[in-house]
This record gives sequence, structure tokens and C-alpha cells, in this order.
Amino acid sequence: MATGFYTAASGMLTQQRTINVTANNMANASTPGFKTERVVSTTFQQQLLMRQEGYQKTNIGKGDAVRVIEDVPTQFDSSYITETYNPFDFAIQGEGYFNVVDEGGTTYLTRNGGFNIDEEGYLILAGAGRVQGLKGDILVEGSDFTVNSDGNVFNSKGVMVDTLKITGVAEGTQLEKFANGLYQVPGAGGDIGITAGLYQVATPNIGQGMLEGSNTDYNRELTLLISTQRNFQSCSKILQMIDEVDQKTAAIASL
Repeated sequence: MATGFYTAASGMLTQQRTINVTANNMANASTPGFKTERVVSTTFQQQLLMRQEGYQKTNIGKGDAVRVIEDVPTQFDSSYITETYNPFDFAIQGEGYFNVVDEGGTTYLTRNGGFNIDEEGYLILAGAGRVQGLKGDILVEGSDFTVNSDGNVFNSKGVMVDTLKITGVAEGTQLEKFANGLYQVPGAGGDIGITAGLYQVATPNIGQGMLEGSNTDYNRELTLLISTQRNFQSCSKILQMIDEVDQKTAAIASL
């Protein structure tokens, strides 16, 4: 009974993690640049194969291994881009990420182009830091500035002050996700510009007055949430049944 008990409990934990992640996806359905997450659990066949080949020590039947990954199959799909006509909103219509540096000097990547300006007139992403150009922090001073499709920033006098730094991520490079749609290559820190797997996008396609939305399908997430809740309830009932059988077994054994 111990094996069944732990397997049912593991199933409950897996479904609970899925509920949490799905609820977070739904809560961020309107967050600019947000990318849907998924909980992926290994199957019995995968665990058995890894055990036989010696790749990983697993306890067959003892539980359900879980890991969370990002599911972003449409991160460059322009269908998620809408016009806002706000001069501080930007969307990358293609590959790449904006670069933002926080007060501690750490650089992050993001697809969220909902920018603003700070008290000194620098372009910022609220709660994250200053937006980076090829020369560093971008000084726009006010809302009367323009950015062309190549990412060149022009002030109110038409003078080019900088170019948006758009960083591409090589295929196979893993990104670590942070709050507010921020990403970073693990271990990069402030030296993200020289980190392996990243490169400067030579010809970005930037849209001013546009914003990339979330790739979350609310209806799909709601359906998944309902299904997961039912699975959680099923595992809970199984756990209760096993517990009742254990109690009856213990009572009989004590006679």
C-alpha cells in the first residue's frame, strides 16, 4: 500500500503545481510580452529507460518527477502585436529581445516594450530598469522622440541619439525567467553582451506605438485548469481510499 499511497500523493502534488502554473498564465493573459509556462512530468517509460541506461537513478512507481519549462512556440508571431499609438510602446516584429539594466548593473532581456521615462529623461521599463542602446542608457528627455524600424532613436530635433540594443538568442540557449517578463542567461550577470549564445540582431524590425501581448490562450488555459482540478480530485479520492484500506488492515491485524 505504501507505493500506491506515495504515487497518489505525488499525483496530487503534480496536479497542484499544474493548477498554480495555469492560474499564473491566466492572470498574465494581458501582460505585455508574457510567455505561457507548462508543467511537464516524465512518463513511466522514460523513467524506466533512464534507469536501465544508468542516466538517472529513479524510484519506479514511487512518484512523478516534475519540471517546469517555458512553452513559447509563437514568441515571434506578429499576430500578438497591437497598435497603441503610445510613443513609449515598442514591439519587436521578429527575433530578439530588448535589453534592460537595473540599478545594480544587471542586464535582463525582455519582449515587453511597454516603456516610460524616469525623472532624468531616460527610457525605462517600470520595475526593471533603464532600456539599453548601443551606447548605454537611452536619453529621450520627453515624449517627442521617434524610433524607426531599425531601432534608431531620434530626439525632438531629429538628431539620432542612439540605437536600441536588440539581442538575439541562439537556438538551444537556455534562458532563466524572472518576474515581469524578464529573462537572463544563467550566470551572465552584467556581462550579458559577451555571453555565449547571445548576439546582436543586425537588422531588427521595431514598431513604435505598438505592443506585443501575451501568447496565452485564455480559453485553452481555462479548459486545462478545469481538467487539472478534476485530476487533483481523483488523486485525492484515491489517497483517501488507500488510507481507509490501510486503517482497516491495521484494525484486522490487531485482532
